[in-house]
Parts: sequence; structure tokens; C-alpha cells
Amino acid sequence: MANILVVDDELGIRDLLSEILNDEGHQIELAENAAQARAARLRARPDLVLLDIWMPDTDGVTLLKEWSSSGQLTMPVIMMSGHATIDTAVEATKIGALAFLEKPITLQKLLKAVEQGLTKTVVRKPVVFNAAVLSSDLTVEAIMTGGALPAPVDLGPQATQSFSLEKPLRDARDEFEKAYFEFHLAKEGGSMTRVAEKTGLERTHLYRKLKQLGVDLSRGKRGT
Repeated sequence: MANILVVDDELGIRDLLSEILNDEGHQIELAENAAQARAARLRARPDLVLLDIWMPDTDGVTLLKEWSSSGQLTMPVIMMSGHATIDTAVEATKIGALAFLEKPITLQKLLKAVEQGLTKTVVRKPVVFNAAVLSSDLTVEAIMTGGALPAPVDLGPQATQSFSLEKPLRDARDEFEKAYFEFHLAKEGGSMTRVAEKTGLERTHLYRKLKQLGVDLSRGKRGT
């Protein structure tokens, strides 16, 4: 079977993942921080790495970036965290992470992610998000795995817009927010009240935000 490196500063997580993956017939290497992970990466040459994001010495995203820039990211890496943000997930994916597991990690998701990781070749490709499948309750795990996305809805030209991660953060965020609000305006038939409820914004704040982003409020019905 495979040689898997588990990197996590929590002893309980390391023991649990090691026990599960050992039962599946895999050989497990353990590391509790980035320094140990570097040594294990050189010594054991793992087929797959399960990498925690938040660690005391060097965080997982920084370690991932280090491996990528030095040509050592030759194996699939699955990120793990209970507190990651979508920005962190996007950054890790752009660097080369294959997938993401949110803690607490279920047995089913762990085994599925490991199985998929061991059957895939590491391929670098840009991350592109389609406005048609973005929703306000999309999880970090869904962003990185592409799973559990809502079915696309025909909402006009904005539904096919994609977002480049090569732009400055502020420009990319404004572009995403504009498409996000256009998506909800179209979905809710132009009702500002329903869009405010859906997005969790106070109506006056929402109106100012739409004007700031240059969203066209003259098209279609605008609810009260």
C-alpha cells in the first residue's frame, strides 16, 4: 500500500489518523511540526501528505509553498483544519494542495480523500470559480474539493463569469462581490429585501454596497 505522512501538532489527531490508515494497510509517518515534516519528506518520500494548516512553528500553507517553490511538491497534499477561511483554502489550492478536510474529520471523508489522492497525479492548474455555483453557505471544504456544489441556475450573463486569482486581492474581491450580488439579485427577482435577508446585510448597507460595486439596479424588478 501507500506511504502516508501525517502532519499535525495535535497528538490525538495523529494517533487517530495513524490508527485508521494503518488498518487500511498503509505505512504511516508522523510529524508534529514543520521541522519534522521536512525531515520525514526527505527520509520517507511519502506517496501522500495529510497536512494541518495551523501549527506552532510554521503553518501548513507556508510549508506547502516552501515545498512547491523548491520542487519538492511531487506528492498529493491534502490540507486539514477546523478553522480555515475560504481565502486560506483558495491560497492552498493555488499553491498545489489537492483537497481539504475540515475537522472533525469523518472516517468516510478521510478514506475517500486518501483514495482519490493516491490515484491522482499532481497537476498545477489555476483555480477558477463560476458564479453560477457559488452560494453564501459554501464551505471551505467544498471550495477545495469541488463537491456538494449547488446545481447551476441560468441567471444570465453573470452566471458564466469566472475569476482570475492573478489579480490584486482587492480587485479580485470586488469582482467576486459584484458577481455574488448580481447572482442573488437575479435569483430573488430583484427584491432588495430578500437579497438583504439572504446575504445577511442590512438593507441600507446592501444598497450602498451595490452602488459602490457598480451593480446595475435599474434592470428588472426591484422589490421593497
